[in-house]
Amino acid sequence: MKNTQNIYDNDTFFEGYMKLRDNPDNMNINLVNPAFFSLAPDLTGKIVLDLGCGYGENCAKFLCLGAAKVVGIDISEKMLNVAKADTNGIEYILADLNDLSDITGKYDAVFSSMAVHYVEDFNKLCAQVANLLIDGGYFIFSQEHPFSTSPMNGPSWTRDEDGKRTHYNLSDYGRLGRRETTWFVDGVIKYHRRFSDLINSLVDNGFLVEKVLEPLPSEEVLVKLPSYAKEFDKQSFMLIRGRKIREIVTPAVQ
Repeated sequence: MKNTQNIYDNDTFFEGYMKLRDNPDNMNINLVNPAFFSLAPDLTGKIVLDLGCGYGENCAKFLCLGAAKVVGIDISEKMLNVAKADTNGIEYILADLNDLSDITGKYDAVFSSMAVHYVEDFNKLCAQVANLLIDGGYFIFSQEHPFSTSPMNGPSWTRDEDGKRTHYNLSDYGRLGRRETTWFVDGVIKYHRRFSDLINSLVDNGFLVEKVLEPLPSEEVLVKLPSYAKEFDKQSFMLIRGRKIREIVTPAVQ
């Protein structure tokens, strides 16, 4: 395993993250998950791989949706220890999303929720996912929106004298690569890519991009959580569903 940041095994980060996920008002519950599962194909009898599975919440959901077999991988031992406490027959593997070369088997669908922005080489990820998928299989993932990962100094808003957000400060969109931000702890590493980088990597590795979502809060969510109105000015998340339509043949070395 390469020397990839494993921030989820940091005690302070892990504690803060778990408290956030236990909060019913968090964005994962109210924005990401409804969009994420809306992209899922019929999973009845299917074999599913979950990249960055965390504590196994989505793996359990895939089983509920009819999957015959679910494999979850994550770099965090702390997360997997929580997941393995209630496996429900799910197979969990300690592995780094930056290199899936040790993952074997063929899958009908590969999912990844809010983990792709931690991967340094997205093109490599797409190539390895394509190799793990059957023909016609799906790669479905959510990630932080490129507008969020873009600013070198972290996302920021301009506010008026009353502290009300007036507009989002977009910068550094064309400057690709590593970003460091503070989320529970300092020095959390993520990677910024443009829309075109994401789409072209998928296409170049044999995927047809079937759907792109930038979820907005429902009226029901806005009544409960008025602060989510900021999503109409700058979305926080992006989700993509790709379907493998061709094999990419690597030229033989002469």
